[in-house]
Amino acid sequence: MPLNLPLMQNNITRVDLDAVIEFLRGEDPILTQSTNVQSFEEEWSEWLGVKHSVFVNSGSSANQLTMAALRLRFPEGGEVIVPPLTWVSDIAAVLQAGFTPVFVDIDRTHLGMDTKQILSALNEKTRAVFLTHVQGFNALTDELLEELRYRNILLIEDVCESHGATHRERKLGNFGWASNFSFYYAHHMSTIEGGMLCTNDSDQYETFRMLRSHGMVRESSSQDLKERYWAKHPDLNPDFIFAMPAYNMRNTEIGAILGRNQLKRLDENNLKRTRNQQIFIENLDTQKYRTDFRVEGSSNYAFNLVLKEADREFTERLMQRMLEEKIEFRRGSAGGGNQLRQPYLRERLGDLYQNFPQVDHIHFYGFYIGNFPSLEEETILRLCEILNSVD
Repeated sequence: MPLNLPLMQNNITRVDLDAVIEFLRGEDPILTQSTNVQSFEEEWSEWLGVKHSVFVNSGSSANQLTMAALRLRFPEGGEVIVPPLTWVSDIAAVLQAGFTPVFVDIDRTHLGMDTKQILSALNEKTRAVFLTHVQGFNALTDELLEELRYRNILLIEDVCESHGATHRERKLGNFGWASNFSFYYAHHMSTIEGGMLCTNDSDQYETFRMLRSHGMVRESSSQDLKERYWAKHPDLNPDFIFAMPAYNMRNTEIGAILGRNQLKRLDENNLKRTRNQQIFIENLDTQKYRTDFRVEGSSNYAFNLVLKEADREFTERLMQRMLEEKIEFRRGSAGGGNQLRQPYLRERLGDLYQNFPQVDHIHFYGFYIGNFPSLEEETILRLCEILNSVD
């Protein structure tokens, strides 16, 4: 019998659906953004340890709002340092906001950007470092945080794949000017589609709220801010003052109900995934696969399977065996591997991808396999046995 291991498992349980049904049975329930959204934002902020959170319709939208706000802060543009191993929307948001992406290679132990290469890329044009914590690994270092603080350069954290992961026992998403999370189907928790944009900057929080909802001033939680706009624009209906060109990236009450329910069990599920990850790494053949990942503080929703050496023939045999065993996988890790090989960047930057050997190794010889809370130890051990048997 094949192993039959899917890549993803639905995080939405019967309890979550029943909570939605109970809400819908109420008298004339408000379905668009309302009190449940506000409560979810407050509960998420408390869980994460930040002052402010803004619930949006996807992690990609959180990225785009962050870059739009960064452009308001730096209308002259500039450079944003980004990894070539990330989801497309990180880099797309940088381009769409009119910034120049500057790429640095990854650190093989956590798959995020290499700190020394980031520091070498910093210059007077650098506006922010957009750091992705890849698939549950912590990509922060004290050296990076100290240098960015010294140079007064903003840190933006993409934590879409790393809910609950920590740096020095403090949750990722607490360290930057802004941080972004995703609640997509495959991630640590799901609101069907959804994301969260977080910050400790109260002024920036008001900008994020307005950017989420057409740039409308009434969306701000600051009475002082609203009164300033009212006084400056007495000819306008105060309910329809648009402060900036913006978007509609709001989520719904249904998404918020799902999020509030799943947040209650997120820590417990993360502990199960961490246990699974430990079993997986401890039982892989270290002669064939990398196991020297930086696992302290990680919160992995996927197993990372990376060949120790570049070997295309072995890779083909490995993929064939996984297909036979019905083990679903993604080659190149999440997001399509080396983004610099993708048409939208290759058409702009040519063969720049050749300068990034670490991410190229992941592109050709790295895989991710699903890790979800319900996995039994027996299944993980069988998975390792299958992977180790490939010659």
